Amino acid sequence: MELTCSRCHQAVEAGACFCPVCGLPQLVYVAEAAAEADQPARWNEAVREAGSIAWKPALRSALAVAVPAGMLCSFFSPLSFLGFLLMPLASAWAVSLYTRTQRPPWITTGAGARIGFVAGIVGGWIAAATTAVTLYAMRFWLHEGRMFDDLWETSVGHQVSQWTAMGADTQSIHLLKIMLLSPEGRAGSFLCGMALLTAALLLFSIAGGALGARMQVKKRRPET
Repeated sequence: MELTCSRCHQAVEAGACFCPVCGLPQLVYVAEAAAEADQPARWNEAVREAGSIAWKPALRSALAVAVPAGMLCSFFSPLSFLGFLLMPLASAWAVSLYTRTQRPPWITTGAGARIGFVAGIVGGWIAAATTAVTLYAMRFWLHEGRMFDDLWETSVGHQVSQWTAMGADTQSIHLLKIMLLSPEGRAGSFLCGMALLTAALLLFSIAGGALGARMQVKKRRPET
């Protein structure tokens, strides 16, 4: 196709910037430039490093799964025996929910472990708080305190029998029994149990977050 100058209508060579007759500047169409202009705007977006975490959406994802998981992991939940399986699954799910909103759609194992750490803290505290509130309600509102006292005395009796069979000092066993059956001993034992539960859930949650991030590695694909 022959190109002509818009002013003098003389022939102009393809790619020439000026008319050879009148010197009028010519518009040059470059296909590559037009193709770049048509690229989606997302190519100009900042790409997040896989090892960094956008904490606002990460916290939303962690809270969404850690709160119900923590309630199900409490001592009096019918699913409490599955607690050490629920928390890692919840953390892996939190990582999956988070990565769906990110670009690239994966994170490193360390970043997943950090999200699992947050989910574990939330889930552990929720489990401990739910257990404490339930125990308080059953003892003082439902007046089932005697049942818990009998269970605790039975448990301490079994422990004393084991210590006696092991040949422990009789006076020491007697002192430990008195301490465990006292209100302070019961409260301390309960707090130790809550601390152990929270720590265990936290460790399992960290492992679940790291595993969830590891699973996302298999989904690495270049965006088109």
